Amino acid sequence: MLKDIITTDPEIMSGTPVFAGTRVPVKTLFDYVESGKTLDDFFEDFPSVKHSQATNLLNLAQQLLLSANEKVAA
Repeated sequence: MLKDIITTDPEIMSGTPVFAGTRVPVKTLFDYVESGKTLDDFFEDFPSVKHSQATNLLNLAQQLLLSANEKVAA
């Protein structure tokens, strides 16, 4: 599932993690969210990224953060 969301390849953006099938760095989505922009803004500016890729990445990040928080609290 992750390979459908993110790829890294030294030939694409010098190995920066990008959304699969694009040259859009994953960090760009987090930058948009951090700056208060909406997902619609992101999709408007980067139409090559599939909605499912972005939402699946955000869901995965949420799961990882919640899992890490549970380990810290234990």
